[in-house]
Amino acid sequence: MIKERCLPAGLNEEEVVRLDQQMEHRLPIKKGQLLFSQGQALSAIYAISTGSFKTRILHEDGRSQITGFQLSGEMMGLDAISEERYACDAIALEDSTVCKIDYDSLANLESEISRLQRSFNKTLSAEIVRDQTIMLLLGSMRAEERVAAFLVNLSQRFHDRQQSATELVLKMTREDIGSYLGLKIETVSRVLSRFAEEGLIAVQGRLIVITDINALLSLNSY
Repeated sequence: MIKERCLPAGLNEEEVVRLDQQMEHRLPIKKGQLLFSQGQALSAIYAISTGSFKTRILHEDGRSQITGFQLSGEMMGLDAISEERYACDAIALEDSTVCKIDYDSLANLESEISRLQRSFNKTLSAEIVRDQTIMLLLGSMRAEERVAAFLVNLSQRFHDRQQSATELVLKMTREDIGSYLGLKIETVSRVLSRFAEEGLIAVQGRLIVITDINALLSLNSY
């Protein structure tokens, strides 16, 4: 299970062993704890083994912006490579564990294992696509479309992890969701209530049960 969550696909057994030897596995991160901070010098790349995180940017005027939610199997810290400083705070949404690989060790391995380099390039590309999706959410969608797109995206990511695609336990708060989508918390709650009234979802605290995925899909266009 550790290898499935922490190591890239497509490596042969020898390459897996070499990368695995450079990793620290199952480092515990408590709920609310910072994994790394915005502006901190890049020291390591992380893969989430269990749990989930949110990333946050702090602006000079004191405002904060949630920039993403990361789930098990996803990597964090790749956006620090260009400037060699982490671009955001990474905060655990629940008690979590991560795999850590020293960045210098990773750079040395990448020069020796071409498939590892391709794997990280694909991961970086996926992050770029996700950032573009966020810009679309914030720039051109109505509130209902943003929330629908958020739920559909989570559903797809849960499915990719062989978890229920219809029963979504949200570890983030409504306030976090609003910050991420560029909406007020009242708007997020209102839209979720409307979706529930229309039979698209059922809301039970932090559990969102998707009852009409096709209707949600029809609301978003990304």
